[in-house]
Amino acid sequence: MRLVRKKRMTAAVLAMALAPARLAVAQAAGTPANWVGSWAASQQIPEPQNALAPDDLRDATLRQIVHLSIGGTKLRVHISNAFGTSPLHFTSVHIAKPASSASARIDGASDKTLSFSGSTDVTVPAGAEYVSDPVDYSAAPCSDLAITLHLDAPPAQLTGHPGSRSTSYLVHGDLASAADLTDDRADARRVEHWYLLAGVDVMAPPGVASIVALGDSITDGHGATTNGNDRWTDALAERLQTAMGPRAPGVLNQGIGGNHLLTDGLGPNALARFDRDVLAQAGVRYLIVLEGVNDLGALARAGEATPADHASLLHRLQGAYEQIVVRAHAQGIKVIGATILPYTGSDYYHPGLSNEADRQAINQWIRTPGHFDAIVDFDKVMRDPGHPERLRLPYDSGDHLHPSPAGYRAMAEAIPLSLFAR
Repeated sequence: MRLVRKKRMTAAVLAMALAPARLAVAQAAGTPANWVGSWAASQQIPEPQNALAPDDLRDATLRQIVHLSIGGTKLRVHISNAFGTSPLHFTSVHIAKPASSASARIDGASDKTLSFSGSTDVTVPAGAEYVSDPVDYSAAPCSDLAITLHLDAPPAQLTGHPGSRSTSYLVHGDLASAADLTDDRADARRVEHWYLLAGVDVMAPPGVASIVALGDSITDGHGATTNGNDRWTDALAERLQTAMGPRAPGVLNQGIGGNHLLTDGLGPNALARFDRDVLAQAGVRYLIVLEGVNDLGALARAGEATPADHASLLHRLQGAYEQIVVRAHAQGIKVIGATILPYTGSDYYHPGLSNEADRQAINQWIRTPGHFDAIVDFDKVMRDPGHPERLRLPYDSGDHLHPSPAGYRAMAEAIPLSLFAR
């Protein structure tokens, strides 16, 4: 057994070593560059308590740490003004290796200035996203990347991702290449959010693709460790790297806390953001859909709904899933449906018997062959065998709605990696 495992590890190491050479051969042969998403964050208008005041972003440097899923020797960064109402000027954008996932310090030797159409500054139109020019940069799989940007004037409407579970660093002045943004800086601030940053792509070997995880706060990682990178998508990326090495797909977390399938919540509803957060992602070939708990819970949060209301909601949820599948299939994307986790005991939704019946009905529909290309039965893995309407205690973050880090790892381990074999 040890010999077999050693042979597998040797083969994986050899494959990783040969990946850059294979990529170079493919490029020399005229094969189109295969850009694949390695990290992403869904964009929204931050809630007032999660936003920065305009003066905070006047002549300001913002350093943000992201956790890549796959690595590469070239990368490009997506900056976003998706919800801005006027053009936004970025005077400089830099990348570097951070000292750690929770540090404002970078390795100065690794600092690179990004360009946009050859210029080191760029003005992004209202409602738009810009992708940087490719830059030579060696990034390892499952590693951290510091992205630092400077604005001379604040956006008219801020775009961001409040649920970062990652610390960002803010100072005034143009310090995009500074080794440490918090060293002897009285005005240095820490915020637990991302702003104006939508994605990182790497140039990958031919055949490598990406997986988009479309979801709500359970995908976004509520209950995960700040700066710990222990969301279920992070754990899935680690499993894929161990099993597939340089052939592993990228994993893109497109979760938004409070997201709904049918109505806007904290951010646009899943169907409204589908083109930007799924179809536009580099190299996407797989989609995991874990959405619906907020639609179910909200129906009776303020009081019991009528049987007709429950039936109508189930019908509309099924229609939304069908729309996702139709739109993904039109772009050749395989759609994997995920069953909804139990949430009885939640102090936020106070679910009753009717809510649980709705959850069971939707999960049965998800499991029924013909609706999705494949399924992942998160409900089966996460429910308490003695009380299937509740999360298992070790997997419960404490609010009976969101998993703990152990629960997120169990979710990742429940996903058959054979779903992503080409």
